Amino acid sequence: MRTLTVLGSTGSIGTNTLDVVRRNRHLYEVYALAAGQNVDALLPQVLEFRPKVVALATSDGLNRLSNRLTAAGLPRTEWPELLWGDAARVQVATASEIDTVISAIVGVAGLEATYEAIRHGKRVGLANKEVLVSGGRLVMEAVREFGAELVPVDSEHNGAHQCLRAGNRAEVARLILTASGGPFRNTPKEALASVTPRQALNHPTWRMGNRITIDSATLMNKGFEVIEACWLFDFAPSQVDVVIHPQSTVHAMIEYSDGSVLAQISATDMRMPIQYALTYPGRSEAPVPRIDWTEARKWEFLPPDFDKFPLLKLAYQCQEAGGSATCTLNAADEVAVEAFLQGTIGFTSIYEIVSETLAKMPMRNPGTIGGILEVDRESRMLARDLVTARVAGPVTV
Repeated sequence: MRTLTVLGSTGSIGTNTLDVVRRNRHLYEVYALAAGQNVDALLPQVLEFRPKVVALATSDGLNRLSNRLTAAGLPRTEWPELLWGDAARVQVATASEIDTVISAIVGVAGLEATYEAIRHGKRVGLANKEVLVSGGRLVMEAVREFGAELVPVDSEHNGAHQCLRAGNRAEVARLILTASGGPFRNTPKEALASVTPRQALNHPTWRMGNRITIDSATLMNKGFEVIEACWLFDFAPSQVDVVIHPQSTVHAMIEYSDGSVLAQISATDMRMPIQYALTYPGRSEAPVPRIDWTEARKWEFLPPDFDKFPLLKLAYQCQEAGGSATCTLNAADEVAVEAFLQGTIGFTSIYEIVSETLAKMPMRNPGTIGGILEVDRESRMLARDLVTARVAGPVTV
């Protein structure tokens, strides 16, 4: 039986993970849940799964959960241990009682806990892009040094992981990641400047959090996935291609040196890659729809438009540059996306803020988690200053 800590239990990946656990109580046990501020979603998880420990982001969240547990009538003798803060996330990710961590906290908030879980030799089901985008070199060095297992949960990387099992890694020529193309796949470039947050949040395939949905609309999310793939599978950026596949059924393809291509195909249901990360190298019945091969269907594959979606090209350039470039890329993008969602800047200004931040931020080679977090902090400050300057407009005298 696997014993789990779920980092980010109230988000999409976290709730889907708990659904997999719910359907397989004989295989999995939840030791700890870590969440941010969403006590409304966390309370029923605590009551159903009865974790031994719960970690929240803030003391306010801890107090609110305490009040809700009291109101729910749960005797104090049955309460989990309640913790809060960064150290609490690390504690539940490294506890001796667990063997598996699902890393699904959004943003760099999940970096330290995931890194420490790896240093403690845990299996990590990785759904947090920022872990490898911001700290790929440090994280993968720890995976090798401490013998941890890092199994990707993102559907594309999970698909690649499955395909790579079918052949000799030395015979692989390239990896192909698929992208839905987002809501603006067929929108003329000149119309993008006027799109609204509501339009950008209307993803045609997946239902996700706000930031990742906007990143999918700009194809920045696919850029992050290129960076992740380079670290996870030891590819050069030139060996990772992106194709637009609106049906989102083929998740990844591996091309071997002889020209053979293997594809991983499944329904658009995140419980599939989550369960794979938990059961690898074995497989078990998954609660996801099966593809009905008796139905007629058409799958499209199109090249991405790097001119219309320049953030994708920028991600390739940052991975080629190395150092702290990808950390700055992620930090600036998060700031710019937030500004767009607040109506402060336009859709195409996301790229402008990110590229300007990269141009102004000095390149570094951080060798610690603290160093990475410092680059992230400075990059965010610079990006916010650029947003403010853009809103204020030129100064006239």
